Amino acid sequence: MTQLEALDILKSGKNVFLTGPAGSGKTFVLNQFAEYLKKNYIRAAITASTGIAATHLGGLTIHSWAGIGIKENLTRYDIEAILRNDKVYSRIERAQVLIIDEISMLSPNVLEMVNSVCQSVRKNLQPFGGLQFVACGDFFQLPPVTRESGEKKFAFDSAAWQKADLTICYLEEQHRQEDDEFLKILNEIRGDKVSLDSREKLNGRLQKKIEGWDKPTKLYTHNFDVDRINKQELNRIVGKPKTYDMSAKGAKNLVENLKRGCLAPEELVLKIGAIVMFVRNKFSGNTTIYANGTMGKVVGFSGTNMPIIQTKNGRVEAERASWTIEDGGGIRAEIIQLPLKLAWAITIHKSQGLSMDCAEIDLSSCFEPGMGYVALSRVRTLDGLKLLGINELSLKVSERILEFDKAIRKR
Repeated sequence: MTQLEALDILKSGKNVFLTGPAGSGKTFVLNQFAEYLKKNYIRAAITASTGIAATHLGGLTIHSWAGIGIKENLTRYDIEAILRNDKVYSRIERAQVLIIDEISMLSPNVLEMVNSVCQSVRKNLQPFGGLQFVACGDFFQLPPVTRESGEKKFAFDSAAWQKADLTICYLEEQHRQEDDEFLKILNEIRGDKVSLDSREKLNGRLQKKIEGWDKPTKLYTHNFDVDRINKQELNRIVGKPKTYDMSAKGAKNLVENLKRGCLAPEELVLKIGAIVMFVRNKFSGNTTIYANGTMGKVVGFSGTNMPIIQTKNGRVEAERASWTIEDGGGIRAEIIQLPLKLAWAITIHKSQGLSMDCAEIDLSSCFEPGMGYVALSRVRTLDGLKLLGINELSLKVSERILEFDKAIRKR
């Protein structure tokens, strides 16, 4: 399905599951749909399973929107307390559309709680209280983080999902990978049929230098490695540091949500020579000035003390960007910071949703099926990949997701 066809189905008012491989433009379609709703005065709740995904859409986490916070179960008393919360009650009652992005990272239990809250507030026993329900994501990507051991459970295991009678919009176009050979490898991992030829090609990228980049971003499975490398590399640079502090306004809890989900740090310390990554898109007409995931190096500072970044396509002066939470057409919270982060290293979890020019990826400590697929599919070409290590689990995807994918493809 094309993006335009999916957008038409969303506009029809049907409940939809919008899916497709990494780089197929799911978030782009959601943003187009959100614009359409805004222009037509249709009140939409734009949410996501994680703070990071919510900032891509300018929305709330689903936990915050539904007033469930970090609860794992809802009692009758919890529901009554939510009904007495004027802000939560008002936004659920007034909404016409509920969008949840990165649905793969939402547990079935949370989806059930959201369904119960919507039905209670709206006094309507239809799924999600009669709201148009749009779930977006790719279950081949990272699964929900749960405290329980045993078999992973997914949002589609919930009764609410089953009853919602979702129309499947499966995007097929590729808007990230520019390399057919690499795309074939990714599709083989996604289909759990990695050929000997693809394994050899991946092994051929072990410790292979990426042409044109001295220090590409490193992707690691664990935070410890990421923090260590970024600190180490910045300290190695001789020169005066410049510090940029995030500014914020709005309700404290909403500001905290924005900060947690924002890839730009509260305190950004830069030096000339620092490797950075843009974490927002910037366009001028039809021209992309920089994109979420564009890599570069700080080569100087402007007269207004803004960093000048050398990217693959030339020099660009970074400008402060705003991340907001909107509700009912008004801005309820806002943070402002340069859309940059130190990018010698980031975690695979934090890389979800990014498109990258190049990366050094350590897959030797993968501990979750789908982790290797998420990491590799961040990169646009095979030439832009250097593998620091690889294990067998990194080429695996969940058996349950393979079965689920076959079923929705038939539909």
